[in-house]
Amino acid sequence: MSEQKLSDNERLKRESNFLRGTIADDLQDRMTGGFTADNFQLIRFHGMYQQDDRDFRAERAKQKLEPLHNVMLRARMPGGIITPPQWLAIDKFAEEHSLYGSIRLTTRQTFQFHGVLKPNIKLMHQTLNKIGIDSIATAGDVNRNVLCTSNPVESELHQEAYEWAKKISEHLLPKTRAYAEIWLDGEKLESTDEEPILGSTYLPRKFKTTVVIPPQNDVDVHANDLNFVAIADNGKLVGFNVLVGGGLAMTHGDKTTYPRRADDFGFIPLEKTLEVAAAVVTTQRDWGNRSNRKNAKTKYTLDRVGVDVFKAEVEKRAGVAFEQSRPYEFTERGDRIGWVEGIDGKHHLTLFIENGRLLDFPGKPLKTGVAEIARIHHGDFRMTANQNLIVAGVAAEDKATIEKIARDHGLIDDTVSEQRKNSMACVALPTCPLAMAEAERFLPEFVTDVEQLLSKHSLPQEENVILRVTGCPNGCGRAMLAEIGLVGKAPGRYNLHLGGNRNGTRIPKMYLENITVEQIMAELDSLIGRWAQERQDGEAFGDFTIRAGIIEPVLISKRDFYA
Repeated sequence: MSEQKLSDNERLKRESNFLRGTIADDLQDRMTGGFTADNFQLIRFHGMYQQDDRDFRAERAKQKLEPLHNVMLRARMPGGIITPPQWLAIDKFAEEHSLYGSIRLTTRQTFQFHGVLKPNIKLMHQTLNKIGIDSIATAGDVNRNVLCTSNPVESELHQEAYEWAKKISEHLLPKTRAYAEIWLDGEKLESTDEEPILGSTYLPRKFKTTVVIPPQNDVDVHANDLNFVAIADNGKLVGFNVLVGGGLAMTHGDKTTYPRRADDFGFIPLEKTLEVAAAVVTTQRDWGNRSNRKNAKTKYTLDRVGVDVFKAEVEKRAGVAFEQSRPYEFTERGDRIGWVEGIDGKHHLTLFIENGRLLDFPGKPLKTGVAEIARIHHGDFRMTANQNLIVAGVAAEDKATIEKIARDHGLIDDTVSEQRKNSMACVALPTCPLAMAEAERFLPEFVTDVEQLLSKHSLPQEENVILRVTGCPNGCGRAMLAEIGLVGKAPGRYNLHLGGNRNGTRIPKMYLENITVEQIMAELDSLIGRWAQERQDGEAFGDFTIRAGIIEPVLISKRDFYA
């Protein structure tokens, strides 16, 4: 590693003065709506991506105008919990200061603002700060927003797990004062910044962490670098099984990149949680590939040095010996749409939000509806890793009122199929600069077509397939943990992956490459027809494709994914 040339991102971080760069100067430059040079990358460590609307890029170029630069901000919300007053504040900001007026719930269990212009960026951060929210380390080469199972039924266990998600998030945050100085007008101190966990050049690549409560794998543990699987005894949290090295991103045409399942390192008691989290992060910090960013994530470090070697180093740094993993099983994956009652007697309403996009659509004023609920709700909201929203902690006497508001605004729709509830897409076009094909805008009509195939082949209404679409191979829509995964290759063309399973523990494999939507539908028509006719009792679609020999299972990602 020492003989290889470091990637330019390493220079950028080293010269950034602990993530400050010249961002403050760029903010004052009104000759451009964007950020220049290194600052384009550095703002990611502050939770933002510079974007422009690609639908209008060509027209603006004809007019000799630069692209309509704006930023997308992703908030830091460990476990996805937000209060009604906080919600009303972000609703107001989105309405008044973003190009699209929408709030987007993301697969990282938080919300995003899209289309915020440079003059409003500082106001955005200060608005969030006033309500106790920030966007520190939700992007860039750091540990990002920590996910936590959204299940509100086992209330005491969920509360314990959520508290650990918050502690892990705080423990692994950057310590630099750059965020406060630039966005909140914090006092510039003479003291030297120190980053005891992340290091002066931070991590080699992004790092994702979850806390998950079996049997609900709603955070898709195998998409993440570090996962704490909650182990309970008589309803009380006693420790975690630690899973390391999951990740879904890859690069088209580069077989040194691949999706990978996480490895189970073993069980730890609660009191060792933060030490183990820091040990995994610092081992990846010191051992990760800083020359080739495509091979820089934890999954590649594990495969390069060996799982046992990595695990032993974590034990050494944390001062702990992993015990044998405690038994657990994932049996559920998605969100429980509708009302459920918790063991504390409180009621919880999970609202299905297609693609996580909260906006007032014709006949379906979703964003207004959530704001109306927030004005009367005495509990909290919980954003899920599946882009949905839970109205949590509702007293029995308030159920009818909240349900009426939700129905009146299209937030509850009894005609939504199980297939639609189990389908998901990333943002993609027009705002994501990495998108090669449509995803969010493509998904609704595509799901309708799949619904028609299920009906054509006389499958029961409750039957469905875990379906995911991503506009590029970077994994945001988690297509590499779907039974049917579409990965964008070019406008109107996708790679079709098959063979994942319902509980999210098997990676699908490419079945056909670079095919049109018409070709995809023809293949799915044939495959779903076979599934309907040949399936064993209760056999899921992904399992059927493996058993029937339609696709080979991916058992070891590095070996089997391209075989």
